[in-house]
Amino acid sequence: MHRHTNLAEALMDRAMLCAADEALVYPAEGGGEQRISYAALDAHARAVSAWLRARDAPGRRVLLALDPGPHAAAALLGCLYAGAVAVPVPAPTASRTEAERTAAIAKDAAVDLVLTETAHATETSRRLSLIGRTGITCLAVDGLSPHAHPAPYAHPAPYAPAAPYNRTAPHTAFDAHPAAPESTPARTTPDSLALLAYDAGPATAPRGALITHGNLLAAMPALRQALGTGRRSRIGGWLPRHHTPGLIGQLLHPLWLGATAVPLPVRPHLADPVAWLRALSRHGITHTVAPDTCYARCAAEATDEQLAGLDLSRLRTALNAAEPVSAATMAAFHRRCAAAGLRPGALVAGYAPAQAAPFLTAEGRGPVPGLDLRVVDPATRRPQPDGMVGEIWVRGPAVAAGHWGRSRDTEAAGGFLRTGDLGIARDGEIRMTGRTHEGGLADSLMVDGMPLHPQDVERELLRCGRPLGSARVFCAGPGTGPLVVVQEVGTAGGSRAALAGLAGRVRECVAEEFGAATGGVLLVRPGTVRRAGSHKVPRATLREQFLRGEVRPLYQDFVPLPREPAAGGVV
Repeated sequence: MHRHTNLAEALMDRAMLCAADEALVYPAEGGGEQRISYAALDAHARAVSAWLRARDAPGRRVLLALDPGPHAAAALLGCLYAGAVAVPVPAPTASRTEAERTAAIAKDAAVDLVLTETAHATETSRRLSLIGRTGITCLAVDGLSPHAHPAPYAHPAPYAPAAPYNRTAPHTAFDAHPAAPESTPARTTPDSLALLAYDAGPATAPRGALITHGNLLAAMPALRQALGTGRRSRIGGWLPRHHTPGLIGQLLHPLWLGATAVPLPVRPHLADPVAWLRALSRHGITHTVAPDTCYARCAAEATDEQLAGLDLSRLRTALNAAEPVSAATMAAFHRRCAAAGLRPGALVAGYAPAQAAPFLTAEGRGPVPGLDLRVVDPATRRPQPDGMVGEIWVRGPAVAAGHWGRSRDTEAAGGFLRTGDLGIARDGEIRMTGRTHEGGLADSLMVDGMPLHPQDVERELLRCGRPLGSARVFCAGPGTGPLVVVQEVGTAGGSRAALAGLAGRVRECVAEEFGAATGGVLLVRPGTVRRAGSHKVPRATLREQFLRGEVRPLYQDFVPLPREPAAGGVV
């Protein structure tokens, strides 16, 4: 393709060249597939773009609250076509923490418009009303879907009228009057903002990375080089589509290539990694990305019977990123899955900070061109010598320019973006070893490859009511690894069965609210976490006490999980 000034031009050109080809494949119930052609996706995206442009959307922030699927893809492309700034968030669920986070994002980004689906319209409207955003115009995107032919693809057709909307939704005005689709995207430059990616920050204070069209254009050929992708690739995985690796690496990148994107549902495959292997085999996925924990669980849990029915021979690149990578995990996964046809060299270690668009390095394939990575002492802001742990700072054409409303983040770091990841420099490569701890810039954990903010978990556990009290949450590793909860209880004399029930309640709360597995629960006496007349014991202090065996629990419950990645492992 010729040189483009924005990603929208590149995507429109690709849609014209690949009109009849598969753009998207979504797993359907019963093991089938829903297939969407480039022509059908482009038609739907143009309808969304027309609606947005009729409302003067260029440059305005648009909240995207949709389930992973064709409507979400059309909404994202429609924003890019219209020159709007997409602000992706998860579709509404029962999670209170997630609701708080979405509301905080909508407020922080000062969103002007909302794209959602009919099924989520009422709840989306309710959440916006809670933060006083009652005048925002919303669109149920599924009301703009073109009519679909049954098989094998959905081809473009006249636009369907908008589906009726439930007018019992409070306050928010839903508007679904399509305008005529535009033949060209809105004028944007490489410096124009394309995405606000809220991958960092706790629920009450999220941070949105500023991803420009130039960042996206720089990332696409770099991804092609790092992953070895091409027109015949089928790129898929379960990484969340509101985080940059899933949104950019597993959706926008295949559409830029003219390849096929196969987004998988997150929670079922996160909970059962063997289901992820079955999906890779069933859909013929050639390129995927997952965290080290997922590969370790596959190696440990997949049985001979389960592997016997799989064909992983079509898998060209399986990138291990988003967590510190263990050489032992890499070797174990390859040994376990070789019988299913996994190619030698298919498993590749990489580094993928949330603020990039999206992967910066892949082992043996080099960093993104023009990228400057440094391991820095946060106190002195001087580069660390090889082998010394420091914070990873990044700068380059595929790296976000900073965070929304926080320009000082990069100004104070000489144009570098501080990732919050710990790492070491060795042999010209950067190796992630963990996350910064309490007191650092990124007071967050990395669990199953996704950021988890301990203050969010602790606040939710406190809401569970008596006899549960204050809690402290940390990882067994340095900001990564199995999640550990030290939970105060007010029933020190309770029976073992009662305490076991409380531990189960803690696990259930964390799983339901955050989709995360808990490696260990320690129930402790009041005063262990929150001392009388003082603040909570620092997480770092309590973690060190836990690792030294100095925490004296009333009851403890540990679930066997993959061992934590070794610090300084291959990345």
